[in-house]
Amino acid sequence: MKKSILFLMALAGFFWLGGSTRALANDTCDKPRHRVIILTDVENEPDDTESLVRLMLYTNQIDVRGLIATTSTHLRNRIAPESIHRVIDAYGQVRSNLLKHEGGYPEAESLHALVKRGSTYYGMNGVGKDKNSEGSDWIVKELMRADDERPLWVCAWGGANVLAQALYQLRATQSKADLERLVGKLRVYTISDQDDTGNWMRREFPSLFYIVSPGGYGHATWTGMMQVAEGADNEKVSNRWIAENIQQGHGPLGACYPDVAYGMEGDTPSWLNLIPNGLNDPEHPDWGGWGGRYELYIPRREDCDLTGFNGSVPIEEETRPIWTNADDRVTPYLFNEYGCALRSDTITYCTPQATVWRWRSEVQNDFAARMDWCTKDYSEANHAPVAVVRMMTEVPGYGIDNREPREIPNLTVKSGDVFTLDATGSSDPDGDNLSYLWFNYPEASSWKQPVAILGSPNICHVKVQAPKVERTETLHFILKVTDKGTPALTCYRRVVVTVIK
Repeated sequence: MKKSILFLMALAGFFWLGGSTRALANDTCDKPRHRVIILTDVENEPDDTESLVRLMLYTNQIDVRGLIATTSTHLRNRIAPESIHRVIDAYGQVRSNLLKHEGGYPEAESLHALVKRGSTYYGMNGVGKDKNSEGSDWIVKELMRADDERPLWVCAWGGANVLAQALYQLRATQSKADLERLVGKLRVYTISDQDDTGNWMRREFPSLFYIVSPGGYGHATWTGMMQVAEGADNEKVSNRWIAENIQQGHGPLGACYPDVAYGMEGDTPSWLNLIPNGLNDPEHPDWGGWGGRYELYIPRREDCDLTGFNGSVPIEEETRPIWTNADDRVTPYLFNEYGCALRSDTITYCTPQATVWRWRSEVQNDFAARMDWCTKDYSEANHAPVAVVRMMTEVPGYGIDNREPREIPNLTVKSGDVFTLDATGSSDPDGDNLSYLWFNYPEASSWKQPVAILGSPNICHVKVQAPKVERTETLHFILKVTDKGTPALTCYRRVVVTVIK
Protein backbone atom coordinates (compact mmCIF):
# COMPACT_ATOMS: atom_id res chain seq x y z
CA MET A 1 0.00 0.00 0.00
CA LYS A 2 2.80 2.39 0.94
CA LYS A 3 4.57 1.70 -2.35
CA SER A 4 1.35 2.35 -4.27
CA ILE A 5 0.85 5.69 -2.56
CA LEU A 6 4.42 6.70 -3.27
CA PHE A 7 4.03 5.68 -6.90
CA LEU A 8 0.87 7.75 -7.28
CA MET A 9 2.56 10.74 -5.64
CA ALA A 10 5.54 10.35 -7.95
CA LEU A 11 3.25 10.16 -10.97
CA ALA A 12 1.38 13.26 -9.82
CA GLY A 13 4.64 15.11 -9.34
CA PHE A 14 5.81 14.05 -12.78
CA PHE A 15 2.69 15.44 -14.43
CA TRP A 16 2.78 18.54 -12.22
CA LEU A 17 6.13 19.33 -13.76
CA GLY A 18 4.90 18.38 -17.22
CA GLY A 19 1.97 20.77 -16.96
CA SER A 20 4.36 23.72 -16.92
CA THR A 21 6.81 22.53 -19.56
CA ARG A 22 6.45 25.66 -21.70
CA ALA A 23 7.23 27.92 -18.75
CA LEU A 24 10.22 25.78 -17.79
CA ALA A 25 11.51 25.50 -21.33
CA ASN A 26 11.31 29.21 -21.98
CA ASP A 27 12.57 30.53 -18.66
CA THR A 28 15.66 32.04 -20.27
CA CYS A 29 13.54 33.80 -22.87
CA ASP A 30 11.18 35.19 -20.22
CA LYS A 31 14.04 37.04 -18.53
CA PRO A 32 14.91 40.57 -19.65
CA ARG A 33 17.27 40.66 -22.59
CA HIS A 34 20.88 41.46 -21.82
CA ARG A 35 21.77 44.98 -22.91
CA VAL A 36 25.08 45.63 -24.61
CA ILE A 37 27.15 48.41 -26.12
CA ILE A 38 29.63 47.40 -28.80
CA LEU A 39 32.96 49.21 -29.27
CA THR A 40 34.37 48.37 -32.69
CA ASP A 41 37.51 49.32 -34.60
CA VAL A 42 35.65 48.36 -37.76
CA GLU A 43 37.76 48.66 -40.93
CA ASN A 44 40.90 47.69 -39.04
CA GLU A 45 40.33 44.36 -40.75
CA PRO A 46 37.27 42.45 -42.05
CA ASP A 47 36.47 40.48 -38.90
CA ASP A 48 34.59 43.34 -37.19
CA THR A 49 32.22 43.54 -40.15
CA GLU A 50 31.80 39.76 -39.98
CA SER A 51 30.85 40.00 -36.30
CA LEU A 52 28.44 42.87 -37.03
CA VAL A 53 26.64 40.77 -39.65
CA ARG A 54 26.17 37.95 -37.15
CA LEU A 55 25.11 40.39 -34.42
CA MET A 56 22.29 41.76 -36.59
CA LEU A 57 20.69 38.31 -36.61
CA TYR A 58 20.48 38.29 -32.79
CA THR A 59 19.21 41.82 -32.22
CA ASN A 60 15.84 40.34 -31.26
CA GLN A 61 17.45 38.33 -28.45
CA ILE A 62 20.07 40.83 -27.27
CA ASP A 63 19.21 44.46 -26.47
CA VAL A 64 21.84 46.38 -28.43
CA ARG A 65 22.10 49.84 -26.83
CA GLY A 66 25.04 51.29 -28.70
CA LEU A 67 27.39 50.68 -31.64
CA ILE A 68 30.44 52.90 -31.16
CA ALA A 69 33.23 53.27 -33.72
CA THR A 70 36.63 53.34 -31.99
CA THR A 71 40.35 53.33 -32.60
CA SER A 72 42.73 50.54 -31.62
CA THR A 73 46.40 49.70 -31.78
CA HIS A 74 45.65 48.50 -35.32
CA LEU A 75 43.65 51.62 -36.31
CA ARG A 76 45.24 54.47 -34.40
CA ASN A 77 43.97 57.71 -35.91
CA ARG A 78 40.57 57.21 -37.50
CA ILE A 79 37.18 55.63 -36.93
CA ALA A 80 34.65 54.25 -39.42
CA PRO A 81 31.03 54.62 -38.25
CA GLU A 82 29.90 54.60 -41.89
CA SER A 83 30.82 50.91 -42.07
CA ILE A 84 28.46 50.13 -39.20
CA HIS A 85 25.68 51.98 -41.00
CA ARG A 86 26.34 49.95 -44.14
CA VAL A 87 25.73 46.66 -42.31
CA ILE A 88 22.57 48.04 -40.70
CA ASP A 89 21.31 49.08 -44.14
CA ALA A 90 21.70 45.49 -45.33
CA TYR A 91 19.91 44.25 -42.21
CA GLY A 92 17.06 46.63 -42.94
CA GLN A 93 16.54 44.96 -46.31
CA VAL A 94 16.02 41.52 -44.74
CA ARG A 95 14.28 42.48 -41.47
CA SER A 96 10.78 41.80 -42.79
CA ASN A 97 11.79 38.26 -43.69
CA LEU A 98 13.51 37.68 -40.33
CA LEU A 99 10.22 38.61 -38.64
CA LYS A 100 8.55 35.66 -40.34
CA HIS A 101 10.69 33.41 -38.13
CA GLU A 102 11.00 35.22 -34.78
CA GLY A 103 9.58 38.42 -33.41
CA GLY A 104 11.37 41.33 -31.81
CA TYR A 105 13.75 42.40 -34.55
CA PRO A 106 14.20 46.19 -34.20
CA GLU A 107 13.70 48.58 -37.09
CA ALA A 108 16.87 49.53 -38.91
CA GLU A 109 16.27 53.21 -38.11
CA SER A 110 16.48 52.50 -34.38
CA LEU A 111 19.82 50.74 -34.84
CA HIS A 112 21.14 53.59 -36.98
CA ALA A 113 20.33 55.94 -34.09
CA LEU A 114 22.58 53.87 -31.82
CA VAL A 115 25.70 54.34 -33.97
CA LYS A 116 28.05 56.78 -32.21
CA ARG A 117 31.47 58.24 -32.88
CA GLY A 118 34.23 57.43 -30.41
CA SER A 119 37.46 59.32 -29.90
CA THR A 120 39.81 59.56 -32.87
CA TYR A 121 42.77 59.50 -30.47
CA TYR A 122 44.57 56.29 -29.61
CA GLY A 123 44.44 54.81 -26.12
CA MET A 124 45.16 57.02 -23.11
CA ASN A 125 45.66 60.00 -25.41
CA GLY A 126 41.87 60.00 -25.65
CA VAL A 127 41.29 59.91 -21.87
CA GLY A 128 41.26 62.95 -19.62
CA LYS A 129 39.79 66.40 -19.15
CA ASP A 130 37.84 67.66 -22.19
CA LYS A 131 38.36 64.31 -23.97
CA ASN A 132 34.69 63.30 -24.05
CA SER A 133 33.32 61.93 -27.31
CA GLU A 134 29.84 61.16 -28.54
CA GLY A 135 30.60 57.53 -27.67
CA SER A 136 31.78 58.12 -24.09
CA ASP A 137 28.82 60.44 -23.43
CA TRP A 138 26.49 57.73 -24.71
CA ILE A 139 27.94 55.11 -22.36
CA VAL A 140 27.45 57.48 -19.40
CA LYS A 141 23.90 58.26 -20.47
CA GLU A 142 22.96 54.61 -20.88
CA LEU A 143 24.60 53.60 -17.61
CA MET A 144 22.83 56.34 -15.67
CA ARG A 145 19.35 55.55 -16.97
CA ALA A 146 17.09 55.54 -13.91
CA ASP A 147 14.53 53.32 -15.64
CA ASP A 148 16.91 50.42 -16.34
CA GLU A 149 18.72 48.55 -13.61
CA ARG A 150 19.97 45.76 -15.86
CA PRO A 151 23.74 45.30 -16.01
CA LEU A 152 25.28 47.07 -18.99
CA TRP A 153 27.67 44.94 -21.02
CA VAL A 154 30.40 46.77 -22.92
CA CYS A 155 32.10 44.53 -25.48
CA ALA A 156 35.29 45.98 -26.91
CA TRP A 157 36.29 44.57 -30.27
CA GLY A 158 39.13 47.07 -30.57
CA GLY A 159 40.44 49.77 -28.25
CA ALA A 160 38.54 50.53 -25.05
CA ASN A 161 39.42 54.19 -24.52
CA VAL A 162 35.80 55.29 -25.04
CA LEU A 163 34.84 53.27 -21.97
CA ALA A 164 37.88 54.55 -20.08
CA GLN A 165 36.82 58.12 -20.78
CA ALA A 166 33.29 57.36 -19.59
CA LEU A 167 34.72 56.07 -16.31
CA TYR A 168 36.99 59.12 -16.06
CA GLN A 169 33.96 61.36 -16.56
CA LEU A 170 31.90 59.49 -13.97
CA ARG A 171 34.66 59.70 -11.37
CA ALA A 172 34.90 63.44 -11.95
CA THR A 173 31.16 64.10 -11.64
CA GLN A 174 29.68 61.49 -9.28
CA SER A 175 29.87 60.94 -5.55
CA LYS A 176 31.91 58.00 -4.37
CA ALA A 177 28.77 56.02 -3.56
CA ASP A 178 27.14 56.74 -6.92
CA LEU A 179 30.35 55.93 -8.76
CA GLU A 180 30.57 52.59 -6.98
CA ARG A 181 26.93 51.84 -7.82
CA LEU A 182 27.37 52.70 -11.49
CA VAL A 183 30.63 50.76 -11.86
CA GLY A 184 28.82 47.83 -10.26
CA LYS A 185 26.37 47.81 -13.18
CA LEU A 186 29.13 47.48 -15.79
CA ARG A 187 30.19 44.19 -17.33
CA VAL A 188 33.23 44.49 -19.60
CA TYR A 189 34.57 41.97 -22.11
CA THR A 190 37.52 43.15 -24.19
CA ILE A 191 39.01 41.08 -27.00
CA SER A 192 42.49 41.19 -25.47
CA ASP A 193 43.93 44.65 -24.77
CA GLN A 194 43.93 46.57 -28.04
CA ASP A 195 45.06 49.85 -26.52
CA ASP A 196 46.75 50.91 -23.28
CA THR A 197 43.56 51.77 -21.35
CA GLY A 198 42.73 48.25 -20.15
CA ASN A 199 45.33 48.11 -17.41
CA TRP A 200 44.44 51.66 -16.36
CA MET A 201 40.76 50.75 -15.93
CA ARG A 202 41.50 47.52 -14.07
CA ARG A 203 43.91 49.35 -11.75
CA GLU A 204 41.84 52.51 -11.17
CA PHE A 205 38.48 50.72 -10.80
CA PRO A 206 39.30 47.53 -8.90
CA SER A 207 35.66 46.45 -8.54
CA LEU A 208 35.01 46.64 -12.30
CA PHE A 209 33.76 43.31 -13.72
CA TYR A 210 36.32 42.61 -16.46
CA ILE A 211 36.84 39.68 -18.85
CA VAL A 212 40.07 39.73 -20.83
CA SER A 213 42.94 37.55 -22.03
CA PRO A 214 45.94 39.85 -21.54
CA GLY A 215 49.09 39.43 -23.57
CA GLY A 216 49.73 37.75 -26.91
CA TYR A 217 46.72 36.79 -28.98
CA GLY A 218 47.90 33.21 -29.38
CA HIS A 219 47.22 32.70 -25.66
CA ALA A 220 43.72 34.18 -25.76
CA THR A 221 40.49 32.29 -25.19
CA TRP A 222 38.68 34.12 -27.99
CA THR A 223 40.92 32.60 -30.66
CA GLY A 224 38.94 29.41 -30.19
CA MET A 225 36.32 31.06 -32.40
CA MET A 226 38.37 30.50 -35.53
CA GLN A 227 41.15 28.18 -34.39
CA VAL A 228 41.70 25.12 -36.57
CA ALA A 229 42.22 22.66 -33.75
CA GLU A 230 42.35 18.90 -33.43
CA GLY A 231 39.00 17.80 -32.03
CA ALA A 232 37.08 20.85 -33.28
CA ASP A 233 34.56 20.97 -36.13
CA ASN A 234 36.97 22.80 -38.41
CA GLU A 235 34.87 22.42 -41.55
CA LYS A 236 32.42 25.00 -40.19
CA VAL A 237 35.05 27.75 -40.11
CA SER A 238 36.34 26.95 -43.58
CA ASN A 239 36.10 29.51 -46.35
CA ARG A 240 34.03 27.07 -48.40
CA TRP A 241 31.46 26.69 -45.59
CA ILE A 242 31.29 30.46 -45.08
CA ALA A 243 30.72 31.07 -48.79
CA GLU A 244 27.96 28.46 -49.07
CA ASN A 245 26.14 29.13 -45.80
CA ILE A 246 26.65 32.86 -45.18
CA GLN A 247 27.95 34.92 -48.06
CA GLN A 248 26.27 33.64 -51.20
CA GLY A 249 22.55 33.22 -51.85
CA HIS A 250 21.46 34.65 -48.48
CA GLY A 251 20.45 38.15 -49.45
CA PRO A 252 22.12 41.52 -48.90
CA LEU A 253 23.16 40.85 -45.30
CA GLY A 254 25.09 37.73 -46.28
CA ALA A 255 26.60 39.61 -49.20
CA CYS A 256 28.02 42.11 -46.64
CA TYR A 257 30.05 39.37 -44.95
CA PRO A 258 33.64 39.85 -46.18
CA ASP A 259 36.21 37.16 -46.83
CA VAL A 260 38.45 36.21 -43.93
CA ALA A 261 41.78 38.04 -43.92
CA TYR A 262 43.51 37.24 -40.62
CA GLY A 263 40.96 35.30 -38.59
CA MET A 264 37.22 34.69 -38.68
CA GLU A 265 35.17 36.76 -36.22
CA GLY A 266 37.66 37.02 -33.40
CA ASP A 267 35.34 39.56 -31.74
CA THR A 268 32.18 37.45 -31.69
CA PRO A 269 32.96 35.55 -28.43
CA SER A 270 32.57 38.84 -26.54
CA TRP A 271 28.78 38.67 -26.92
CA LEU A 272 27.95 35.02 -27.67
CA ASN A 273 27.29 34.35 -23.99
CA LEU A 274 24.51 36.96 -24.03
CA ILE A 275 22.32 34.75 -26.25
CA PRO A 276 19.57 33.08 -24.15
CA ASN A 277 20.03 29.49 -25.33
CA GLY A 278 19.65 27.65 -22.01
CA LEU A 279 23.42 27.15 -21.64
CA ASN A 280 24.75 30.69 -21.39
CA ASP A 281 24.68 32.61 -18.11
CA PRO A 282 26.88 35.70 -18.55
CA GLU A 283 26.71 36.61 -14.87
CA HIS A 284 28.70 33.42 -14.24
CA PRO A 285 31.69 33.43 -16.64
CA ASP A 286 33.05 30.34 -14.85
CA TRP A 287 29.97 28.34 -15.90
CA GLY A 288 30.99 28.33 -19.56
CA GLY A 289 28.95 28.95 -22.70
CA TRP A 290 29.17 29.74 -26.38
CA GLY A 291 31.57 32.62 -25.72
CA GLY A 292 33.94 30.51 -23.61
CA ARG A 293 34.63 29.96 -19.93
CA TYR A 294 36.69 32.21 -17.63
CA GLU A 295 37.89 32.09 -14.04
CA LEU A 296 38.54 34.90 -11.56
CA TYR A 297 42.20 35.17 -10.55
CA ILE A 298 45.33 37.26 -10.99
CA PRO A 299 47.19 35.93 -14.04
CA ARG A 300 50.95 35.92 -13.86
CA ARG A 301 52.55 38.25 -16.37
CA GLU A 302 55.01 35.55 -17.45
CA ASP A 303 52.05 33.35 -18.48
CA CYS A 304 50.63 35.97 -20.85
CA ASP A 305 52.50 35.02 -24.05
CA LEU A 306 54.89 37.96 -23.72
CA THR A 307 56.49 37.40 -27.12
CA GLY A 308 53.27 36.71 -29.01
CA PHE A 309 51.64 39.26 -31.32
CA ASN A 310 49.37 41.81 -29.62
CA GLY A 311 49.93 44.99 -31.63
CA SER A 312 52.65 46.25 -29.27
CA VAL A 313 50.23 47.01 -26.41
CA PRO A 314 52.19 47.08 -23.11
CA ILE A 315 51.68 43.98 -20.94
CA GLU A 316 51.65 44.99 -17.29
CA GLU A 317 51.35 43.09 -14.04
CA GLU A 318 47.71 42.71 -13.04
CA THR A 319 46.93 44.33 -9.72
CA ARG A 320 43.78 42.39 -8.86
CA PRO A 321 41.74 39.36 -9.97
CA ILE A 322 40.14 39.48 -13.42
CA TRP A 323 38.00 37.02 -15.36
CA THR A 324 40.48 35.36 -17.68
CA ASN A 325 41.65 32.17 -19.37
CA ALA A 326 40.45 28.83 -18.04
CA ASP A 327 40.86 25.30 -19.38
CA ASP A 328 38.09 22.86 -20.26
CA ARG A 329 38.79 19.15 -20.66
CA VAL A 330 36.83 18.25 -23.78
CA THR A 331 36.30 14.73 -25.10
CA PRO A 332 34.24 15.23 -28.26
CA TYR A 333 31.32 12.97 -29.11
CA LEU A 334 31.44 11.50 -32.60
CA PHE A 335 28.67 10.15 -34.82
CA ASN A 336 28.55 6.38 -34.81
CA GLU A 337 27.50 4.62 -38.01
CA TYR A 338 26.06 1.58 -36.22
CA GLY A 339 24.73 0.84 -32.77
CA CYS A 340 24.63 3.71 -30.29
CA ALA A 341 24.34 6.90 -32.34
CA LEU A 342 27.21 8.59 -30.46
CA ARG A 343 30.61 7.50 -29.24
CA SER A 344 33.29 9.31 -27.28
CA ASP A 345 36.49 10.30 -29.03
CA THR A 346 39.64 8.57 -27.82
CA ILE A 347 41.41 11.88 -27.20
CA THR A 348 40.70 14.57 -24.60
CA TYR A 349 41.69 18.18 -25.27
CA CYS A 350 42.45 20.72 -22.55
CA THR A 351 42.96 24.39 -23.50
CA PRO A 352 41.28 27.77 -22.93
CA GLN A 353 40.38 27.84 -26.63
CA ALA A 354 38.49 24.57 -26.25
CA THR A 355 36.00 26.41 -24.01
CA VAL A 356 34.88 28.16 -27.21
CA TRP A 357 35.41 25.65 -30.00
CA ARG A 358 33.65 22.82 -28.12
CA TRP A 359 30.35 24.52 -29.11
CA ARG A 360 31.38 25.34 -32.68
CA SER A 361 28.95 23.08 -34.53
CA GLU A 362 25.97 24.51 -32.65
CA VAL A 363 27.17 28.12 -32.92
CA GLN A 364 27.81 27.96 -36.66
CA ASN A 365 24.65 26.01 -37.44
CA ASP A 366 22.60 28.58 -35.54
CA PHE A 367 24.24 31.35 -37.57
CA ALA A 368 23.57 29.51 -40.84
CA ALA A 369 19.92 28.90 -39.95
CA ARG A 370 19.35 32.57 -39.14
CA MET A 371 21.03 33.52 -42.37
CA ASP A 372 18.49 31.26 -44.12
CA TRP A 373 15.76 33.27 -42.38
CA CYS A 374 16.90 36.31 -44.36
CA THR A 375 15.47 34.88 -47.57
CA LYS A 376 13.31 31.83 -46.82
CA ASP A 377 9.73 31.42 -45.65
CA TYR A 378 9.10 29.77 -42.29
CA SER A 379 8.24 26.39 -43.79
CA GLU A 380 11.47 26.33 -45.81
CA ALA A 381 13.87 27.00 -42.92
CA ASN A 382 14.85 25.33 -39.67
CA HIS A 383 14.12 26.58 -36.15
CA ALA A 384 15.61 25.58 -32.83
CA PRO A 385 13.94 22.92 -30.67
CA VAL A 386 12.70 23.58 -27.15
CA ALA A 387 14.37 21.64 -24.32
CA VAL A 388 12.53 20.63 -21.16
CA VAL A 389 14.02 18.94 -18.08
CA ARG A 390 12.15 17.17 -15.32
CA MET A 391 13.66 15.47 -12.29
CA MET A 392 12.75 12.53 -10.07
CA THR A 393 14.66 11.09 -7.13
CA GLU A 394 14.74 7.52 -5.88
CA VAL A 395 14.05 6.54 -2.28
CA PRO A 396 15.83 3.35 -1.21
CA GLY A 397 13.33 0.50 -1.12
CA TYR A 398 10.51 2.50 -2.71
CA GLY A 399 11.75 3.64 -6.12
CA ILE A 400 10.76 6.99 -7.63
CA ASP A 401 9.69 9.70 -5.18
CA ASN A 402 8.44 13.15 -6.11
CA ARG A 403 6.86 14.25 -2.87
CA GLU A 404 8.63 17.59 -3.23
CA PRO A 405 8.67 18.39 -6.95
CA ARG A 406 11.22 21.08 -7.68
CA GLU A 407 11.51 23.25 -10.72
CA ILE A 408 14.57 22.77 -12.84
CA PRO A 409 17.26 24.06 -13.29
CA ASN A 410 18.10 24.10 -9.56
CA LEU A 411 17.58 21.06 -7.35
CA THR A 412 19.01 19.60 -4.17
CA VAL A 413 19.82 15.96 -3.49
CA LYS A 414 21.54 14.12 -0.67
CA SER A 415 24.99 12.59 -0.81
CA GLY A 416 24.81 9.34 -2.77
CA ASP A 417 21.23 9.89 -4.02
CA VAL A 418 20.21 8.49 -7.39
CA PHE A 419 18.08 10.87 -9.43
CA THR A 420 16.60 10.84 -12.91
CA LEU A 421 16.85 13.70 -15.39
CA ASP A 422 14.09 13.51 -17.97
CA ALA A 423 13.76 15.52 -21.19
CA THR A 424 10.28 14.26 -21.96
CA GLY A 425 8.25 17.16 -23.31
CA SER A 426 11.08 18.62 -25.38
CA SER A 427 9.76 19.55 -28.79
CA ASP A 428 10.59 20.97 -32.18
CA PRO A 429 8.53 23.70 -33.90
CA ASP A 430 9.15 22.11 -37.31
CA GLY A 431 8.23 18.60 -36.19
CA ASP A 432 11.80 17.32 -36.59
CA ASN A 433 13.14 14.23 -34.88
CA LEU A 434 15.24 15.03 -31.81
CA SER A 435 18.55 13.74 -30.48
CA TYR A 436 19.56 14.05 -26.82
CA LEU A 437 22.90 14.26 -25.06
CA TRP A 438 23.47 14.64 -21.31
CA PHE A 439 26.87 15.35 -19.79
CA ASN A 440 28.43 16.57 -16.59
CA TYR A 441 30.39 19.84 -16.76
CA PRO A 442 32.91 19.46 -13.91
CA GLU A 443 34.81 22.69 -14.64
CA ALA A 444 31.61 24.64 -13.92
CA SER A 445 30.94 22.63 -10.76
CA SER A 446 32.43 22.87 -7.30
CA TRP A 447 32.84 19.07 -7.42
CA LYS A 448 35.66 18.84 -9.96
CA GLN A 449 35.68 15.07 -10.47
CA PRO A 450 33.57 13.93 -13.44
CA VAL A 451 30.20 12.42 -12.52
CA ALA A 452 29.12 9.74 -14.95
CA ILE A 453 25.71 9.30 -16.51
CA LEU A 454 24.46 5.82 -15.53
CA GLY A 455 23.97 4.17 -18.90
CA SER A 456 23.86 5.74 -22.34
CA PRO A 457 24.02 9.55 -22.28
CA ASN A 458 22.04 10.00 -25.51
CA ILE A 459 18.56 8.92 -24.40
CA CYS A 460 15.67 11.08 -23.31
CA HIS A 461 15.95 10.26 -19.60
CA VAL A 462 19.05 9.29 -17.67
CA LYS A 463 19.98 8.33 -14.14
CA VAL A 464 22.77 9.90 -12.13
CA GLN A 465 24.17 9.00 -8.73
CA ALA A 466 25.35 11.94 -6.69
CA PRO A 467 28.86 11.52 -5.28
CA LYS A 468 29.44 10.90 -1.59
CA VAL A 469 30.34 14.33 -0.24
CA GLU A 470 31.72 15.65 3.05
CA ARG A 471 30.40 19.17 2.45
CA THR A 472 27.86 20.83 0.20
CA GLU A 473 28.90 20.63 -3.46
CA THR A 474 27.41 21.65 -6.81
CA LEU A 475 27.20 19.61 -10.00
CA HIS A 476 26.42 21.06 -13.43
CA PHE A 477 24.70 18.86 -15.99
CA ILE A 478 24.05 19.99 -19.55
CA LEU A 479 21.25 18.68 -21.75
CA LYS A 480 21.71 19.20 -25.49
CA VAL A 481 18.62 18.72 -27.62
CA THR A 482 19.40 18.74 -31.33
CA ASP A 483 16.97 18.44 -34.20
CA LYS A 484 17.59 16.72 -37.52
CA GLY A 485 16.68 19.70 -39.63
CA THR A 486 19.08 21.45 -42.02
CA PRO A 487 21.20 22.86 -40.53
CA ALA A 488 20.75 20.87 -37.30
CA LEU A 489 19.94 23.21 -34.40
CA THR A 490 20.55 22.78 -30.69
CA CYS A 491 19.07 24.16 -27.52
CA TYR A 492 20.19 23.41 -23.98
CA ARG A 493 19.15 23.09 -20.39
CA ARG A 494 21.68 23.53 -17.61
CA VAL A 495 20.80 21.66 -14.43
CA VAL A 496 22.62 22.82 -11.30
CA VAL A 497 22.44 20.11 -8.65
CA THR A 498 23.33 20.92 -5.04
CA VAL A 499 24.53 17.84 -3.16
CA ILE A 500 24.25 18.03 0.61
CA LYS A 501 25.84 15.68 3.11
